[in-house]
Amino acid sequence: MKKEIIVSKDGSQTLSIPEMDETYHSINGALTESQHVFIDMGIDKLPKGQKEIKIFEVGFGTGLNAMTTIDWLKTNPSKQIIYHTIEAFPVDKGIIEKLNYADLFTFKDSVELYNKIHEIKWNQEISLSSQFKIAKFHNKLEDFKLESNYYDCIYFDAFAPNKQGEMWEMNILRKCHEALAIHGRFVTYCAKGQLKRDLKTLGFEVVMVPGPPGKREMTTAIKKQPYKL
Repeated sequence: MKKEIIVSKDGSQTLSIPEMDETYHSINGALTESQHVFIDMGIDKLPKGQKEIKIFEVGFGTGLNAMTTIDWLKTNPSKQIIYHTIEAFPVDKGIIEKLNYADLFTFKDSVELYNKIHEIKWNQEISLSSQFKIAKFHNKLEDFKLESNYYDCIYFDAFAPNKQGEMWEMNILRKCHEALAIHGRFVTYCAKGQLKRDLKTLGFEVVMVPGPPGKREMTTAIKKQPYKL
């Protein structure tokens, strides 16, 4: 499907898919949304004494969420992150090269790191720094096996339920629940009632928090106990 670069309200770019009437990030601020949903309400809420953080991102897309995570590490020098991310339909390199993401961050080597996260091979874990390891998996989540009780935080960044409904079905949410460690966090921009009910059924403690610009609420869910059939 054709993708077009558009500028969101905070000056950061995102991609639009006219055929789906959908965007990769919020038009009210792509960078602002990533920072609020996945950093402020995600990894920044994990126990402060935790040194190693394992993240699974659903929807690698443009790599923006990976970059905001690397940026977070610059003010958390004692932390180390293992970052696993899955993408069924990678964005073409030609489009990636036109996005302004590398210029949004002021930390050292931001341009080099942004290029690297897109250049590394799929399906293998690579150390980009002493603090950050990444593995990108070219696959559909429904066909991908996740390690049980492993991740501390899941960034759930699939397209909206009315655009990509199969990604919000119970079998996918169950897979996420099983992959999280006890007290792990599931975070997403979505605030649909059905999502909240399904997460509660799986054993999550669901907490609604303020959303990024343009959204009143978003969803955080904490794994309190192993899933039981």
